[in-house]
Amino acid sequence: MKVQPMNLIIILAIVVLHGWIFSHNALATSTSPNIVVVLVDDMGYGDPACFNPNSKIATPHLDAIAKSGMRFTDAHAPGPLCHMSRYGLMTGQYPFRTDVSVWPTQPLIVDDQMTIASLAQDQGYHTAMIGKWHLGFREEGYDRALRGGPIDRGFDSFYGIRASTDIPPYFYIRGDRAVEPPTEKILANRTDGWSPIQGAFWREGGIAPNLDLADVLERFTDEATQVITQHAARQANKTAEQNAKQPLMMYLAYPAPHTPWLPSAEFVGKSGAGMYGDFVMMVDAQIGRISQSLRDAGMEENTLLIVTSDNGPVWYDEDRTRFQHDAAGGWRGMKADAWEAGHRMPMIAKWPGRVARGSRSKQLVCFTDFLATFADIFEVTLPDDAGPDSFSFLPALLGNDTPTVTSRQELVMQAGGVRNMMVIRQGKWKLINQLGSGGFSKPKLLPPTADGVTGQLYDLESDPAEIENLFAKHPEVVLRLQSTLNEISRRKRSRLPPPTPSRNPSSN
Repeated sequence: MKVQPMNLIIILAIVVLHGWIFSHNALATSTSPNIVVVLVDDMGYGDPACFNPNSKIATPHLDAIAKSGMRFTDAHAPGPLCHMSRYGLMTGQYPFRTDVSVWPTQPLIVDDQMTIASLAQDQGYHTAMIGKWHLGFREEGYDRALRGGPIDRGFDSFYGIRASTDIPPYFYIRGDRAVEPPTEKILANRTDGWSPIQGAFWREGGIAPNLDLADVLERFTDEATQVITQHAARQANKTAEQNAKQPLMMYLAYPAPHTPWLPSAEFVGKSGAGMYGDFVMMVDAQIGRISQSLRDAGMEENTLLIVTSDNGPVWYDEDRTRFQHDAAGGWRGMKADAWEAGHRMPMIAKWPGRVARGSRSKQLVCFTDFLATFADIFEVTLPDDAGPDSFSFLPALLGNDTPTVTSRQELVMQAGGVRNMMVIRQGKWKLINQLGSGGFSKPKLLPPTADGVTGQLYDLESDPAEIENLFAKHPEVVLRLQSTLNEISRRKRSRLPPPTPSRNPSSN
């Protein structure tokens, strides 16, 4: 068949264009950073020494990451409990917008909801999750697939557990299948000298024969280092024709130092904060293994590593007095509380060559912001229906703390123990719409006072410990914050879509 000159030109143009698209995508993929998010469980702002110089817990590996990267001093979980926090991190949506209480029986993330994993997967990343899911599955028997979990929400691989290591049944999951079903039974346990929800505490229930609660933490580190090593090997083995390097996005969700506190022998008695501090030291050592694995694999220089905690610690006033260790780092309260210690988290980020060494950011950050930040790194625009409460903190990560129109301006969340207790933070002001902690601290909930005070208003700039309630002194601030809270709740999003460009009449 004779090809006409014009047709030949079209064919050549298509070939050239196809080659340009392939090389452009290959370049974009090869220069994209690996992303590793490490989420620890129930560690307080005051536990790592890099956030609290008076900490009684040695955290050399967290300190080293902070020294090589950036500390965020105003970073917050989207909710002060495990499942609330994880939902916001994964989806970019405030957890108060859904019923997070249904996680034991059904998935919290719906089928078509974008997650940090599905976003990365769409950009050509290999996505892996290891650790604690706590966002629900459709469980129809342990001999069947566990649908609605990580594999169905954007992760190429998953090895982990359904929830905490004190919530039965206890069994490992690989992909969407139980490795072994929880056919055996474990009796409840607790530790003398601690509250009922501290120490080596776990609940009675089913347990798989191959799972020992004391082994879970190190087993997840083993799995994570294997994912890193295998990923590096796959990239090294690619031929010249397969020159598109595929980056890795790994989410490692440790179920520690959440109870049960089970430090291995080498850490027992090594901290100044009892068995809790010993367990935090063990967590720090596991994070050190992850850092070393990235170095050994030659991936450290092109990896954004973020380490943070899902909510505040379970650490009472008597624990602070007994050990002279403030796990809350000066903030008021503890896990589940609307007060700062319930949700203000130690967060560090390391990205060699991009994030300044030993730097600090005061930018207000919520874990819901991971989705928009990763989209910013990938240079893609989030769909209007994705990440409704997600704002990019990439400018702050790269050293610019100057607020912009697209920066996070306020933070909204629900308390962990009182469903209709809401919190809004804007600038230095923080409003809690009821009285009490709303969580584990006492008093959990109080009635309005005789003089009509129905909530709490704090100036975090002059009163970071939330001691002086200014609710009655600044009614105009209360009204403004309550109005903003109502509006954000009503419109079901805080990140507004970009405005539609208006046509210029002069261009007609």
